[in-house]
Amino acid sequence: MTDLTQRTDIPSPCYVLEEAKLVKNLQLMQRVQNESGARIILALKGFSMWSTFDIVKQYLHGATASSVWEARLASEMGKEVHAYAPAYKAKDIAELAGLVNHLSFNSLSQWQTYKTALPGVSLGLRINPEHQEADTPLYDPAAPGSRLGIRASELEGIDLSGIDGFHCHNLCECDSFATARTLEAIEQRFGQWLGKLKWLNLGGGHLMTRAGYDVEHLINTLKAFKAKYPHLDVILEPGSAVAWQTGPLIAEVVDIVNNEGPIALLDISATAHMPDVLEMPYRPAILHGGQPGELGHDVKLGGNSCLAGDVIDTYSFAEPLAIGTRLQFEDMMHYTMVKTTFFNGVEHPAIGILRSNGDFELVRQFSYADFKSRLS
Repeated sequence: MTDLTQRTDIPSPCYVLEEAKLVKNLQLMQRVQNESGARIILALKGFSMWSTFDIVKQYLHGATASSVWEARLASEMGKEVHAYAPAYKAKDIAELAGLVNHLSFNSLSQWQTYKTALPGVSLGLRINPEHQEADTPLYDPAAPGSRLGIRASELEGIDLSGIDGFHCHNLCECDSFATARTLEAIEQRFGQWLGKLKWLNLGGGHLMTRAGYDVEHLINTLKAFKAKYPHLDVILEPGSAVAWQTGPLIAEVVDIVNNEGPIALLDISATAHMPDVLEMPYRPAILHGGQPGELGHDVKLGGNSCLAGDVIDTYSFAEPLAIGTRLQFEDMMHYTMVKTTFFNGVEHPAIGILRSNGDFELVRQFSYADFKSRLS
């Protein structure tokens, strides 16, 4: 890991994207595309740092959007724009008609309502393979009672003329074997329709840039599927995998209080700046930080909001933390930035890029005007 805590040109708090690591991830994805025949697009819901679009578009075919605003942002990449949302209003469809190349509907009723309102757009349906792979219930679209996707039983006897593709998303930070099992589930439940389609979108959750991921198996799995269905354009839309391990969140100790042990109060907030810590929950890695009792000095890390539960976790360090000590929370580029808020008016972390040549570029700092403009 690159230690950025001593860089005086990086403010605190700040999300720092490491350009070289992003390029490495994109190069791996380019290899998967070249060797498997599948195409990859960026899921903006996981990583929408548009200041990197000039890099991303050199490797991927475009981006996928979960809303009109994301579609507008995706269009700025200048490549393909795909869209899916659980439900669209008429005004959404009117705007998307001029933005997107592909659009998938979540229900038959939405498709039947809007299928003539999107001339020139390749239309699809999101399917529910009723096959679960996600470990965290919050992120499991295939759980019983899910509102996401159409089950095979709902398509029986339906005339799907005008539908070009199916969109399936049931993975979350999964391996290639989960992809293989999902393809088997799709074939088992939806095989009768695959021969009549033009494309199959396998959604996100393909964590191909994680250490230990079997990239060869993914390539072979996709190649085998395409050999069976050579007419299908197979699309993957990872979010996390694009920005996986591409940069940290730099934070600073503002104060230290004591209640059954030391508690360091930081210039960031778990609830506002890394909400998955509370929602999943998960424990972010800290450079030079260990498990409680592992190193010499334990300390609880707390956020700078009034929420009582705005606590990250207890960590240990070789030396006691002091006011002004900087901490580096690793792997904060995917999903973390896109879910931030201005809760309590706590200062929003800046956003910067550590260029491949070692230079730091500050691309965005937030102000009171940003906070105020969200409220009325």
